[in-house]
Amino acid sequence: MDRIVDLIRRKRNSEELALEELERLINGYIRAEISDAQMAAFLMAGTCNGFNDAEAAALTAAMLRCGQRVDLSAVPKAKVDYHSTGGVGDKISLIAAPVAAACGLAVPVIAERGIGHTGGTLDKLQSIPGFRTQLALADFEDLVTEFGLAFTAQSNELAPADKRLYALREATATVGSQALIAASAMSKKLAEGLDGLVLDVKVGKGSLLSGRTEARRLAQLMIGIGRRMDVKVQALLTDMDQPLGFTIGNALEIMEASQTLQGQGPPDLTGLAVEAAARMIFMGNPLISIDSAREQANTALEDGSALEVLRNVIAAQGGNANVLQQFESLPNASGEHVITSPRDGYISRINADDIGRAAVLLGAGRTDAEDKIDPAVGIVLQAKVGDNVVAGSGLCALYYTDETNLAEAVQLVEDAFRLSANVPEPRDLVLDLIQ
Repeated sequence: MDRIVDLIRRKRNSEELALEELERLINGYIRAEISDAQMAAFLMAGTCNGFNDAEAAALTAAMLRCGQRVDLSAVPKAKVDYHSTGGVGDKISLIAAPVAAACGLAVPVIAERGIGHTGGTLDKLQSIPGFRTQLALADFEDLVTEFGLAFTAQSNELAPADKRLYALREATATVGSQALIAASAMSKKLAEGLDGLVLDVKVGKGSLLSGRTEARRLAQLMIGIGRRMDVKVQALLTDMDQPLGFTIGNALEIMEASQTLQGQGPPDLTGLAVEAAARMIFMGNPLISIDSAREQANTALEDGSALEVLRNVIAAQGGNANVLQQFESLPNASGEHVITSPRDGYISRINADDIGRAAVLLGAGRTDAEDKIDPAVGIVLQAKVGDNVVAGSGLCALYYTDETNLAEAVQLVEDAFRLSANVPEPRDLVLDLIQ
């Protein structure tokens, strides 16, 4: 039997590792028999030389097997979840999940922290005073059974391997490996005991994937992993060249998600949330049409039933549900810096990557796995691509509690905006559907 260092060397030499060998690595890491240094070397070797599809599926299976699975077999509803590969201002899970639950699905969400400049659902939820994200498996199952929705963090019971690997990937610049992205997402989602999964694979400057070909390849890889595990998976490819919605930052995104659930969200955020929820509803009930599913999703926004689901879940998980209407109950930043337009024109670009990195500098995200997040800080856009602005009008506001990195963040945000004399060509938000 090869030693662990031999497995690392083989991967460094671009050799394929079998399921049993990958299980040795994953299980050994969880049992602390393999050091962070050895696992980091393995991750780097695989990221540089590539994992093939069989290895990606084997990694997923190994990560899935080392933890428990959610048991919702007694729930007489379709179990469907949504997963985004992450983007700047992406709070779709906080909207689509309660919409789908309000329309009769069971939506068990194992949430995750932000990685790089892409915000995490877990970080956003933790900005709600009192909200508990560490749930015992039995409590998580009970909440999904009662409300059709619950959110929990990865734990020693649920997806323990990914919990540790996620932080290590962030610290070792191995975030971008498609196989590791796929194994991370799919091991968590398959642990939820799902019937179906809707993926949102972001494409553009504010995502982990800059090109549509690369994004399509990742979507196909994750769909293939789901097929091997007998779980239906569909993938939306969506644009992430500019931030989604107007807010970037954890408490700020809770506010915007609430506004959207009250029918007052920005068009891009509302449209994508409805499409994601509709795909979930359709997957849970394929006898209806996708247009009917969209109607159901829109109704859940309009009649307040989705908002009520989220309110009930927040309260049940110990949070202050009043934050959904009383935004002053959320953490609020102490400082504001407004960036204005230098001249008249049309906004032709808002580089989402620059905006995301600026938000991290303010404290809304992490540059290291151990970094503390400031839930109050972030950026609020006051205009989007295609808008006509005049000299001196506001482009966005930066909210901060510490001025240490403010000047650098301001420079990034100013560089993110481009103005043109002409109206830019409109861009589609949903680029493709892969199934």
